[in-house]
Amino acid sequence: MTLPQSAIDLLSHPQAHANVVTLNRDGSPQTTLVWVEALDGTVSFNTASGRQKPRNLERDPRITVSVQNPENPREYAVFEGTARVTESGADEQIDRLAQKYLGQDKYPWRQPTETRLRVDIDVTAIKGMGPWVEG
Repeated sequence: MTLPQSAIDLLSHPQAHANVVTLNRDGSPQTTLVWVEALDGTVSFNTASGRQKPRNLERDPRITVSVQNPENPREYAVFEGTARVTESGADEQIDRLAQKYLGQDKYPWRQPTETRLRVDIDVTAIKGMGPWVEG
């Protein structure tokens, strides 16, 4: 699914954070607040190898990402789809997100031994309330 421009604008807002929901082994939800961006026309965020999110996504790639409009809290987008996890471009992405959210050129909490991961979502549905919802 191609994201409408209104969803790309929301994801590009410098104060728009996302709640990412993945599924634990027992089926319970695992929710994390993340920095998010629109990348190559889709929802994308960054994490590190060894964390719960990528472990869950390796086992079950279904994902939900919810983003609230910081300028109008009654507007929100819920992106449902399938995650693709890659190391490709992840180091550049975390620095780009640090610039967006912190105004810093480099991600300041980078650990020398960590492997950064980029998570891109193949969006199958957009729900919520706002101009990104069809109908």
